[in-house]
Amino acid sequence: MTEPIRILRIIARLNIGGPAIHVTLLTEKLGAPVYHSTLVCGNIEAGEGDMQYFAEKHGVTPLLLPELGRSLNPLRDLSTIWKLYQLMREMQPQVVHTHTAKAGFVGRVAAKLAGVPVIVHTFHGHVFQGYFSPAKTKMFILLERITARLSDTVITLTEGLRRELSEEYGIARRSRITVLPLGLDLEAFARVPRQSGDFRSAHSIAPDVPLIGIVGRLVPIKNHELFLQAAVKVRERLPNACFAIIGDGELRAELEATTARLGLTDCVRFVGWVREVAPVYSDLDALVISSRNEGTPVSVIEALSARCPVVTTAVGGLPDLLDQGALGTLVPTEDVNALADAIVRTVTAPPDTTRAQQLMLDRYGIDRLVMDLDQLYRGILAKKGKL
Repeated sequence: MTEPIRILRIIARLNIGGPAIHVTLLTEKLGAPVYHSTLVCGNIEAGEGDMQYFAEKHGVTPLLLPELGRSLNPLRDLSTIWKLYQLMREMQPQVVHTHTAKAGFVGRVAAKLAGVPVIVHTFHGHVFQGYFSPAKTKMFILLERITARLSDTVITLTEGLRRELSEEYGIARRSRITVLPLGLDLEAFARVPRQSGDFRSAHSIAPDVPLIGIVGRLVPIKNHELFLQAAVKVRERLPNACFAIIGDGELRAELEATTARLGLTDCVRFVGWVREVAPVYSDLDALVISSRNEGTPVSVIEALSARCPVVTTAVGGLPDLLDQGALGTLVPTEDVNALADAIVRTVTAPPDTTRAQQLMLDRYGIDRLVMDLDQLYRGILAKKGKL
């Protein structure tokens, strides 16, 4: 019997979001008898939601390396590289696949030192805009250029992101970047009926009230302030509209204060993290993303799979994800009037999301991604004579 291909998958932390879902499902699906997959991650940070429960639900037990956190720290990072190197020498993986910036740096350096045959990294987005100071951003770009040279290929989730990385930031040549869209388990979202009423009932929101929601971490890049400013203008035209903020994070107290200052306390619900989000999308009249930068937000894929209309800022991977506006409404970033107008139009004249739902299921199903990665890994291993 042929020995299974050994994969070591590394991510900085399993905080709530698309990358954690992505790596968990891949670790589960790329399993015995063809593969032997191990997931390595660090600790989540204070105020972040923990997706360890999701890993357990899918039979994945991550190997915890506490030093593998989000923030760069030269001394700690050297220790992390050493520990990953030792782990790789012990496990002898044929493939090391890293996800997110920090894990991508330490993981690829360790893999190169350990002589791992295949080194792959996935960009789920990038941190080159809206996250850090210009000096720190330049440092991140330099580190990504260096570690891209250690990689057999770099994966992006959209063609637009490949274009940005190759043409705008010079991370790697276009030919060294592979586009593989996300893979998710979307069946629960496809099955949920529109307006089931479960989420509204749990939060005392009447069935006939326009309900607009935003799902994500309460951090600066998500720009919830813009969402709240738009809510003021939406209420001028839809006086009984209600707004749900699903998620948590460092800005919660500040955003609650902003809500009070804008006179929105009676119509904004801070819900916190929700484990089962299908009922949320079922009851929303529109999902909004007000971010300054995004990769490929899982919330948009999930919402459209549940036939919930979306309104988003035209940043990062969102134009590609929404077929340049054919599958949802795109508005300029930081334009509160455009965002409010789009929300009102979407709520008062809901678009037909049947086609969008089918496209999400076809493009972003986990089985498609598993097949794509299987071919990618085997192709590189065969080219190097390691298969």
